Amino acid sequence: MNDITIEHRVSPIKLDVLYVDDWPVWTKEVSTFDWKYDKTETCYIVEGKAIITPEGQPPITIERGDMVTFPKGTKCVWEVVEAIEKHYKFD
Repeated sequence: MNDITIEHRVSPIKLDVLYVDDWPVWTKEVSTFDWKYDKTETCYIVEGKAIITPEGQPPITIERGDMVTFPKGTKCVWEVVEAIEKHYKFD
């Protein structure tokens, strides 16, 4: 299985080229939940912070300014530690 990838401090130019502002928005309050990705998802964290623990792997932290790709089939636990807002798209 492919690993989750994170790009920190994504440039405004890259965000414009990818039309990130046109992607749907998802928000979530502080909470913990299990999630499985049925499709590959790329998201850009607008606000907030979460700790993602992929099945069988160490936790990773994602926060404002990160672009994250979750490969199809990823199973993980989301721990939203600061209310989160993200733009997302499925590949």
